[in-house]
Amino acid sequence: MNSDAYETGKHMLKVGIVGAGHFGRFHALKARDCKREALIALFDPDPARARLVAEEAGCLQAESLEDLIKQVDAVIVAAPAEHHFPVASACLKAGRHVLVEKPIAATLEEAEALAALARETGCILQVGHLLRYSAEHRAISERIGKPLYIEATRIAPFKPRGTDVSVILDLMIHDLDLVLSLVDSPIESIDAVGVAVSSQHEDISNARVRFVNGCVASISASRISLKTERRMRVFSEEGYLSADFMQQELTMIGRKRGLPLPGTGGFKREAMRWKDCDNLAAEHDAFAAACLDGAPVLVDAEAGIRALDAAIRVKSSMDLSRRTMELSGLIQA
Repeated sequence: MNSDAYETGKHMLKVGIVGAGHFGRFHALKARDCKREALIALFDPDPARARLVAEEAGCLQAESLEDLIKQVDAVIVAAPAEHHFPVASACLKAGRHVLVEKPIAATLEEAEALAALARETGCILQVGHLLRYSAEHRAISERIGKPLYIEATRIAPFKPRGTDVSVILDLMIHDLDLVLSLVDSPIESIDAVGVAVSSQHEDISNARVRFVNGCVASISASRISLKTERRMRVFSEEGYLSADFMQQELTMIGRKRGLPLPGTGGFKREAMRWKDCDNLAAEHDAFAAACLDGAPVLVDAEAGIRALDAAIRVKSSMDLSRRTMELSGLIQA
């Protein structure tokens, strides 16, 4: 890796994209518009799809992954999860920085191998847990120090995209990562249930996560709902907080912030709302800052590993619950 290419403020980060699907296209457009990134090329095994997105984003179409790596300083991996390890490891071995979409890899062994490669090469490895870059997450982190109970809901209507994995890796992992970032304690136990309805993998799931320090989180995810809802409620000694990630708004009832609530014995209500908060653009800005300036990586490999480990534990608990329900005749085997 040529360290001279990363002197602060002297160079744009030359970026390549692997994957021209739903998220690959979004990443390409954000990289094109990012002030500190120069989108050079895009690669996808489907040449027609790659050509379409490359033309829209105004970049070159790479003939292969190796061809892409030669042209760039950093690679954004937006391929399906089973390809994260082979693609990201090839990039890291070539001395290229990597932003890999969530989950970090398909297995813990692969995730840990990627983390080791990043340490060995000195390359940035950032994981695309997008909500960590949201204004809502920053606001929650600033207001809640020691949560006692967290309730997270993430539901959406059915779409074929994403059904190659369970709803845990598709949707729930977002909230698992957020919860883990708020609770400074190891997981003690997980009790989860879920079922496949419209695909070969689980489409709805609920997980009750208990931490060693006593905090409990109830996380629900569904991709067969009639509406889209993304909410989080947090109970703590600081008060009660409700965040709506769809409406980009937050409400907190406590004693330190906001306007007094008459007749409540000193409680205050704080309401916040954001407009035009672009989480993906913020993620790209953070990636460029980490690569060019040596800024801290907000969602590093260790965070990605923790989220993946939690998701795998949810799946294991869900499988155990399913076997119990099958034996009892509650559901069909």
